[in-house]
Amino acid sequence: MSDTALYPTPALGGYRADKDGIVVEELTRLAVVSIATPLDGDKALDAAMQKSFGTTPPAPGKVTISKDGKTRFLGMAPGQIFAVFNHDRPDAEKRLAETLSGSAYTTDQTDVWVALRVGGESVVAVLERICPLDLHPDAFPADRCARTVMEHMAAIVLRDGEDGFVLLTARSSARSFLHAVEVSVENVL
Repeated sequence: MSDTALYPTPALGGYRADKDGIVVEELTRLAVVSIATPLDGDKALDAAMQKSFGTTPPAPGKVTISKDGKTRFLGMAPGQIFAVFNHDRPDAEKRLAETLSGSAYTTDQTDVWVALRVGGESVVAVLERICPLDLHPDAFPADRCARTVMEHMAAIVLRDGEDGFVLLTARSSARSFLHAVEVSVENVL
């Protein structure tokens, strides 16, 4: 038996930068768990989410929030939801599956994604350079989400407030994605 211990490390080393009021930071404790609705299982999942979280599954592009405000449910596609919440142990999927009492198929996605939070007064100007979505608050208000491409890399955009976004992208391209965001920040400021 090996004496070697393995420890998880953040994809970007816990990156955080504040440049003239635009803050870019890696969300190192964010768990991402996909929830898939079984065939004809809509009512059971609705009931389980209402009982456990005080909310219902969101429609694609919409976000619902648990009654305690700790979990966001992102509607990714019909029958597919991402649950995102702070969790620092490797059992996020197991705990969510138990909470939903077998009403859905769950898969841990945490290590697949890197999450960046970008916020500040000029955040829309920063992101509009690299994101083809209309991020104006009238078109993309708080608690909206969308899949898109940013600088040729797949991304999920979640607006988590008036001046803040959470961006999810593949961990394998984390450094390239961060570079694209940093360059956009530099060019706006």
